[in-house]
Amino acid sequence: MRPSPQLLQPGFLKRSLDEFKRLSNIAIKQEGIRTPTKPYHLIDFSDSSTVSACKTMSDADMGGFSQVSLDYIPKTAVEPAHARFHGNISLELPPNKPHIQRTGYAAWRNKDRPATLFGKSLWDIDPYVYLALRVKSDGRKYFVNVQTESIVPTDLHQHRLYTRRPGEWETVLIQWNEFVRTNHGVVVEPQTEMLRQKVRTVGIGLIDRVPGPFDLAVSRVWATNGLSDGDMIEDKRT
Repeated sequence: MRPSPQLLQPGFLKRSLDEFKRLSNIAIKQEGIRTPTKPYHLIDFSDSSTVSACKTMSDADMGGFSQVSLDYIPKTAVEPAHARFHGNISLELPPNKPHIQRTGYAAWRNKDRPATLFGKSLWDIDPYVYLALRVKSDGRKYFVNVQTESIVPTDLHQHRLYTRRPGEWETVLIQWNEFVRTNHGVVVEPQTEMLRQKVRTVGIGLIDRVPGPFDLAVSRVWATNGLSDGDMIEDKRT
């Protein structure tokens, strides 16, 4: 019997083993019936390879002129390793494409993660109350985007990334049940609850349509039921 091409893909068995360990820990610690106390890391840019596991999008994909980059920035004495989401927003419409009447956006998200022996790689964040993001913002109007394994693949669950201290590192907490279901930027009615057991991607977009440069640093993204003492000290909340 020959192994399938999927089994021969680099990292397939390691990913499957990691997922088995995670599921085993949940069973051993009874996290299915108890509230988890440890954070569930979704995206961690301390590893440079995480940036290559993400993709950027902008109106340039359909002929617009906005520019977007997602770059890895190594750790320094004063800053953690992070991804720098930056570029320039343009409202200029592409020539010879009269059907395009609106431009001026940029975004990034993680790519669909490779499958394991257990099937598609999806995040189950149902046991957690919050999505947490460690960021340094320039104060512009960013939105957090969450995509699930829903019936309508173009649906996004969105929430404004409210920051308190532009220009400084801070941790932003967003309750999962406060995300709003949208489709192509329009709120969908009736609203349906996010499929929290099957989260595919998490990312951030800039859709304020204000022309000019933007710059947002992101260190890590995780699901949690509250900030630890270390997070509180790091975020100057004590």
